[in-house]
Amino acid sequence: MRASSTSDAGGPIDVDAVVIGAGFAGLYMLHELRSRGFSVRVLEAGSDVGGTWYWNRYPGARCDIESVDYSYSFSESLQQEWEWSERYPAQPELLRYLSHVADRFDLRRDITFDARVTAAHFDEAAACWTVHAPGLPPVVSRFCIMATGCLSVPQVPELAGLDDFQGPVHHTGTWPESDVDFTGRAVGVIGTGSSGIQSIPVIARQAARLTVFQRTPNFSVPAFNGPLDPDEVREIKANYSHRRRANRASVAGLEWAANEQHTFDVDEHQRRREFENRWRRGGFHLLGAYADIRTDQRANDEVAEFVRGKIREAVHDPATAEALLPYEHPLGSKRVCVDTGYFETYNYDHVALVDLRKSPLETVTARGVRAGGVEHELDALVLATGFDAMTGALNRIDVRGRDGYELAEEWSGGPATYLGLGSAGFPNMFVLAGPGSPSVLVNMVTAIEQHVQWTATCLEHLRRNGYRSIEATEQAQHDWVEHVRELAAETLFSKAASWYLGANVPGKQQVFMPYVGGLDVYEEICEAVAADDYRGFDLE
Repeated sequence: MRASSTSDAGGPIDVDAVVIGAGFAGLYMLHELRSRGFSVRVLEAGSDVGGTWYWNRYPGARCDIESVDYSYSFSESLQQEWEWSERYPAQPELLRYLSHVADRFDLRRDITFDARVTAAHFDEAAACWTVHAPGLPPVVSRFCIMATGCLSVPQVPELAGLDDFQGPVHHTGTWPESDVDFTGRAVGVIGTGSSGIQSIPVIARQAARLTVFQRTPNFSVPAFNGPLDPDEVREIKANYSHRRRANRASVAGLEWAANEQHTFDVDEHQRRREFENRWRRGGFHLLGAYADIRTDQRANDEVAEFVRGKIREAVHDPATAEALLPYEHPLGSKRVCVDTGYFETYNYDHVALVDLRKSPLETVTARGVRAGGVEHELDALVLATGFDAMTGALNRIDVRGRDGYELAEEWSGGPATYLGLGSAGFPNMFVLAGPGSPSVLVNMVTAIEQHVQWTATCLEHLRRNGYRSIEATEQAQHDWVEHVRELAAETLFSKAASWYLGANVPGKQQVFMPYVGGLDVYEEICEAVAADDYRGFDLE
């Protein structure tokens, strides 16, 4: 294939593939394609690698998947040499890891940083994409690969009076690189999703006074995080290949010893013992307690009430505990949060909870937040209000495919993909870990590796057989979207107004976006499609 090039006059950069984003997906896509002889240019909006982990620097930012699993498996020497310090890695360690990967595999020479892509247009006659970022030469490439991330566009709420607030306002998704010092300050946090649940205990240890504004209580389970045991790490590394294969062949992209029994196959004492054992293991293990937790409401009620009981035990004040109890959605229908001391934080005298269901937020004022007729004076405000998930980054790029199709318009009724990899009307464009694939419902790195490998193999197939383009057919896309919808309807996911549906973004069409059938089943489908000469795609 042709080498990456640009004219001396700063003309277009001409490559085989352009990758948008340099997080976990973009870095591996670059490495994989380059190793197969393709020329690649990566465009990254940030000033360094990391993607989600570059921008999300808020206090307490941490992965909810264990470090030994939330890491690349493509290089045996990499996974043997890298030493994780904690069971659940914090943002700085994840960023160091990705920086190490970029250096170790010499990836930075093919990455352009501070390059926020604004447009990507397909030229039918040339069967090429032209990608634009302000102030930079356009990139012309046969293939356009979107590694834009599922949680990369912060959702800033439209709060009355927000511009009037005289103190600093920080969103967890765009936290400053420099340290934010809350010492001696009165701080307000709006939002109790994952970033709020992670940041609130850390902010509370620094602030003189902390007021948490909660609209919807969330389920959260303890991480029981801590330093990794050296003996356990040696055992994992000695059997890493087996562990990785098992993760790849699992429903969730990681082993959590899923129990195949149903909740009411056993008596109440056995259920309680199973819940307790999994609770003490921490993290997502509780979701694997019984096979019907995500499909049967009665079964879900059992485990949900167990978690609510744990919240009541952790929070001393009964009224505060009651306000923190989630009843509005089944356990697991929104992403369960993994915390360190979140509920216990409300036992501090200087921490207060404002239940916005009883005291609605009226306005932000110059001096704080008024809710339920009471003004809470604040020195600083933190918006832990999440993301325009899964489609937000793609819809903010002017993507135009065949016949001038605009992606944002085509997806206005919800994202439409085939296998989550391609979209009808957009030849030679691939989406990594996006809507229509398991992505956010599984170990994201495992899902990314599967997508990258499938995509790279597809590009090799096209090159080997002289094809100039590949495009999902309308029928295959329609059938896949319907399949994704039907599977989700068989679960309890549809009972929650979650970001999985885009319910947190006003005006966004609510469509359940990820594939719930499991990573193992999904990969089998993808491999069968490829083996059948890429069934459901038009190859020209």
